[in-house]
Amino acid sequence: TPGISRSGGGTGFIGTALTQLLKARGHEVTLISRKPAPGRITWDELATSGLPRCDAAINLAGENILNPLRRWNEAFQKEVLSSRLQTTHLLARAITKAPHPPQAWVLVTGVAYYQPSLTAEYDEDSPGGDFDFFSNLVTKWEAAARLPGDSTRQVVVRSGVVLGRGGGAIGHMLLPFRLGLGGPIGSGHQFFPWIHIGDLVGILAHAVEASHVQGVLNGVAPASTTTNAEFAQALGAALGRPAFIPLPSTVVQAVFGQERAIMLLEGQKVVPRRTLASGYQYSFPELGAALKEVVA
Repeated sequence: TPGISRSGGGTGFIGTALTQLLKARGHEVTLISRKPAPGRITWDELATSGLPRCDAAINLAGENILNPLRRWNEAFQKEVLSSRLQTTHLLARAITKAPHPPQAWVLVTGVAYYQPSLTAEYDEDSPGGDFDFFSNLVTKWEAAARLPGDSTRQVVVRSGVVLGRGGGAIGHMLLPFRLGLGGPIGSGHQFFPWIHIGDLVGILAHAVEASHVQGVLNGVAPASTTTNAEFAQALGAALGRPAFIPLPSTVVQAVFGQERAIMLLEGQKVVPRRTLASGYQYSFPELGAALKEVVA
C-alpha cells in the first residue's frame, strides 16, 4: 500500500476526514503532531530524523483564525502566521533533504488570496495575494512550501469555507439558525465561496493519487457563486427555520475586529476551473444537498 505521510493538522476537522478517506482508499497514514502517539511522529522527530519514507506529504496545519474567543491583536496575528509558516518551512525542508523524496507535496491555503469584490470572478490564474493581512499570509505560506527542482509534484489547494458535520464554519452558525435567529451577515450581497468537507478531502486525495495534477487548484464548489444571503436562506431551509435576521456588520466587527470581520463581511466569486479540468468530480456541487447532508 502506498504510504502517505501527513503533516500537522492531522487531528483537526479536515485532517480527521482526510485520514478516513485515505485509509478507505488503502493508504497508510502517519500524522505529524506535537505529542507522540501510535501512528504519529512529532515535529521534533521530523526536525531531527527527517521525513520517513512516504509517497506524499500533505500540510493542513494552521491556527483557527475565526476563533471568536481570541482577540485579534498582534500576538494572535503572530501565532496565526507562525502556526502556518513554521510547519510549512519545516516540512518543505524535510522533503528537500529526503534521500527518497515523496512523489507529491500538497498544501491547503485559502481563497483569502483573492481580493474581495462584488463583480470580479477569480480562477486559479487570477492575481491576488498582496492587499491585506490574509492575502499576504497566503502568499508567504505558498512561498514557504515551494520546493526547488521538480522531483516532487507540488499542489496548492486554496480552500473556501468548509461545510461539514461537527466542525468547520457551520459549527458556529448552527445554533442561531436552529433558534430561528440566523440570517445574512452584513449586506448579504457579498459572495460566499464554500465547499463540502467531502469534496475538499476528495480533491486532496485526487491531488495525491493523480500524477498529472499540479499547481494551484481552487477548493470551492462549482456552485460557489453563492451570496451570503443565499447561503443563509439555504441553511434556514435545510433546518426548516426562517433565516431573515441579519447580523449587522457593526456586531461582526466588534466580535472579530476590523481585519478579521472582512472575511465575513466581504467575499470573492471563485471558480474551480483547474480543479474541474484536472478531472475531479464533485460529490456536493450544489448548496442545498451539501447543507442537507451537514445538518442531517
